[in-house]
Amino acid sequence: ETEPLTSKKDVSDCNEGEDCKENGLLVRNPKSASHIVEDGNKVHPSQGDKGEAAQISNGFSGVQSSGPRNGMGEVEDAQCTALAATTTTSTTCGAEGQQQLMELEDRETWSKKIDFLLSVIGYAVDLGNVWRFPYICYQNGGGAFLIPYTIMAIFGGIPLFYMELALGQYHRNGCISIWRKICPIFKGIGFAICVIDLYVASYYNTIMAWAFYYLVSSFTAELPWTSCTNAWNTGNCTNYFSKDNVSWSLHSISPAEEFYTRQVLQVHRSNGLDDLGGISWQLTLCLLLIFTIVYFSIWKGVKTSGKVVWVTATFPYIILFILLVRGATLPGAWRGVLYYLKPDWQKLLATEVWVDAAAQIFFSLGPGFGVLLAYASYNKFHNNCYQDALVTSTVNCVTSFVSGFVIFTVLGYMAEMRKEDVSEVAKDAGPSLLFITYAEAIANMPASTFFAIIFFLMLLTLGLDSTFAGLEGVITGVLDEFPHVWSKRRELFVLGLTIICFLGSLATLTFGGAYVVKLFEEYATGPAVLTVVFLEAVAVAWFYGITQFCNDVKEMLGFTPGWYWRVCWVAISPIFLLFVTCSFLSNPPELRLFDYHYPYWTTVVGYCIGTSSVICIPIYMVYRLIVTPGTLKERILKSITPETATEIPFGDIRMNAV
Repeated sequence: ETEPLTSKKDVSDCNEGEDCKENGLLVRNPKSASHIVEDGNKVHPSQGDKGEAAQISNGFSGVQSSGPRNGMGEVEDAQCTALAATTTTSTTCGAEGQQQLMELEDRETWSKKIDFLLSVIGYAVDLGNVWRFPYICYQNGGGAFLIPYTIMAIFGGIPLFYMELALGQYHRNGCISIWRKICPIFKGIGFAICVIDLYVASYYNTIMAWAFYYLVSSFTAELPWTSCTNAWNTGNCTNYFSKDNVSWSLHSISPAEEFYTRQVLQVHRSNGLDDLGGISWQLTLCLLLIFTIVYFSIWKGVKTSGKVVWVTATFPYIILFILLVRGATLPGAWRGVLYYLKPDWQKLLATEVWVDAAAQIFFSLGPGFGVLLAYASYNKFHNNCYQDALVTSTVNCVTSFVSGFVIFTVLGYMAEMRKEDVSEVAKDAGPSLLFITYAEAIANMPASTFFAIIFFLMLLTLGLDSTFAGLEGVITGVLDEFPHVWSKRRELFVLGLTIICFLGSLATLTFGGAYVVKLFEEYATGPAVLTVVFLEAVAVAWFYGITQFCNDVKEMLGFTPGWYWRVCWVAISPIFLLFVTCSFLSNPPELRLFDYHYPYWTTVVGYCIGTSSVICIPIYMVYRLIVTPGTLKERILKSITPETATEIPFGDIRMNAV
């Protein structure tokens, strides 16, 4: 233990089950306990088990990396020399070693724990919770749908959510560079995630631009979608809320629908995807303002975005509560609630119900977009991410359920006014449910202007923090991968990224932009994200190793995940993802929007869009095998072995786990 740093003792001289010191570094035998060196001559047990043997990743060496902190200016060179001579480890030295130390020392963290929780909740709770869950719920058996939804959440969604938070917090890297520490050959997953996030940013913010247009239009004494006397109205416009006795016919169109389709979207000026028409300058200005808000919210990092989410993540809950109380007092509200929750047990025998439940919980919690990895990487090392995963996923699911009451109390009111069944009123799905049906109901309430303003403000705040999160996933991934280029130029990189996203959104701002949004929503994210997370789960559980991953969690939290989590990560969650992906690919959705039926060629285009992100994974695998020296077997082994050290805090010292 008092051997000098210049010792030439060979690793082979060590006895089995013991740790050897070489050049002041400890080289770990597979069966021995992990140790670290402090000041070159004191050996201490790892923090892991407090006296019990604690493994370091794959049984490789634990080395000191605090360097200049302890007055040892030549530590790094000694590390590189020793590790180069050791055949059991592979790590980066010189400039890359300095880069890793710089990343660790300079990496910012959340100002408060609540900033992280609100950011994750704000990301998970988005526009889909308000329109997608209620629609899917009543379409798939009402109250009976909650059974497959809960089962899929317990065995699929929440384990994947927990896994991503733990990975990000332990390795403290974004979606690209984290794979150097897990399984390098799967690094293409990180690039695929970035492409998917860019696709989402190109259409998701356009929906917020629609909401912003509605918000601006709401600052009038009489809302513009309440009457049929406007310039954009047609002869089929029928206002059944008027005091005159108006009959609703087959060709009747509500003023809210005409405002949405003919004034906001102007789809009547487009013939479809093959003739999108010109760009709407009103929506362009709305989107430009939204991207400006986004830029100044995230340009400085999580220190600033963590403060913005105090508003964007909490405000929607205040509005949801107000709208819930208002909806419950409307005439006919009980009809909507009954339709929402009345169970149809026969639906549980249909496969598509279980597919819809799996897809809904997956896209609601949102693993696979790099956001959870990025947000968790700014946590303190010993933060209880297990508790965070349970709290945030529960809040997300409860929000979806409560949103159903907010929507269906109003749909019951609409059915009462139209003297129709709730099923006839609830035919609209997706954004139309909010921008037509709900907007029309609000317009005919007392104090309609007030409720319209707060409702569309709620939609904006729901979307904004999800946009913050999606872009942060890309920003963290790129900055961690290329810190020597962008680490000191974050503001410039974020500016360039927002400009790219804005320019990429121009196609969705055309008169036929709604058709583009629908196409991207169905194909750009669905099967691509499912494939990405499936490969991510396989890489972590089967290549990195479920035992090693559980040891990592134990180093952070002090306890090992139980058998339930292990079984989910190894088998149930991958099967869950494979099930949903195959179901989607075997039955591609037949796209239809308003009166426009998407031609067959759009399905081919959709699959090309989805494939353009996933193709990054096999391309990088081939590239990795080509540039790695050695025989094919050696190349494969090197490509699936972690190549970069993970820094583990140990008081004032930093310990590498390779």
